[in-house]
Amino acid sequence: MRSVYDVLMERGFIEQITHEEEVKELLQNESVTFYIGFDPTADSLHIGHYIQIMVMSHMQKFGHKPIALIGGGTTMVGDPSDRTGMRQMMSQETIQANGERFKTVFKKFLDFDDDKAIMVNNADWLLNLNYVEFLRDVGVHFSVNRMLTAEAYKNRMERGLTFLEFNYMIMQAYDFYVLNDQYGCKMQFGGNDQWSNILAGTELIRKKSQKDAFGMTFTLLTNSEGKKMGKTEKGALWLDPEKTSPYDFYQYWRNVDDADVEKCLSLLTFLPMDEVKTLSSLEGAEINKAKEILAYEVTKMVHSAEAAGQAQEAAKALFGKGNDLSNVPTVNVEKSKIESGCSIIELLFDTEIIATKSEGRRMIEQNGIYLNDETVTSHERQLMLDDFNNGFAMIRKGKKKYFKVELI
Repeated sequence: MRSVYDVLMERGFIEQITHEEEVKELLQNESVTFYIGFDPTADSLHIGHYIQIMVMSHMQKFGHKPIALIGGGTTMVGDPSDRTGMRQMMSQETIQANGERFKTVFKKFLDFDDDKAIMVNNADWLLNLNYVEFLRDVGVHFSVNRMLTAEAYKNRMERGLTFLEFNYMIMQAYDFYVLNDQYGCKMQFGGNDQWSNILAGTELIRKKSQKDAFGMTFTLLTNSEGKKMGKTEKGALWLDPEKTSPYDFYQYWRNVDDADVEKCLSLLTFLPMDEVKTLSSLEGAEINKAKEILAYEVTKMVHSAEAAGQAQEAAKALFGKGNDLSNVPTVNVEKSKIESGCSIIELLFDTEIIATKSEGRRMIEQNGIYLNDETVTSHERQLMLDDFNNGFAMIRKGKKKYFKVELI
């Protein structure tokens, strides 16, 4: 009988495991309580977190129990893993508010009814610790020499590692210990950059409680060149529609490289693997069908079927397959402004289509701005009412970013 381990391996999630044979047997024969931690360092989760949420969902489908841990305490310190500098210090109020927003996303993917999954916050046990007691009880089990060999710390030693951040590994290990003690949590999962922290937790439990504890890490979402996916012109690809619109989210996946289609379908959707193989084997123009399915499926799960459908229709309208422009990203400009004279650069900047006017000038010089499908050749170009047909004009930025500009 297939276990969740087989599914996670087949779909390409698993990178490292602490005790492979024991973990395989555990996941095959028991209902396992496990956890993944999410530090609320921003007011939204991003696509990197989505991989972890997918793992939790796969695990729950096979009868295992997820603990979604909000890092209200660990965020006060900041994880040095995969960072070149210290995190910006955040207030407790901001951290708490961010954590509340995370909860709404988890509820889209996990079933919390009848205690099938739980959410906890490590602020509940970390913020009120007695420092000396903690050092004597937990710190005594950690070797500084060994901690300094961890990749999370080695990467930062040359640039400077604060004592504040040096405590992060111990705090995360203590999280696992508390969850093991209070909820019988046997496994910690995380991104591959969390390997050292996860090892620390498994060893702390084995030393203090003489219980078995296991860890597993998962692939980071990278493209065929090994670069992290999910970066856009505006920064991270957020799961919050207010930070990354469903249309922009859809378009990101619609435009992935051909070589990344199979990996994205495997990791980011629940499509059966035989269908994934079929779609990713398409070639030439046919591969675009696979990309449309990828974009629709991921947008549907993160946002909704309605939002995915609207984004799909907007994309079809813009690329000549439909005529419904109601779902195309829309910006407004006052009619009086056009009547009194408005340069293309001014319009682009005021509507936030470009971040700076110098960016607009540079894109025009590189033939990267289009007005109603005609290349804008001068940054002195003035918009006229004649440029607006039925009350709107179409702006294209680069090859595939369209904006509907409506007169108000």
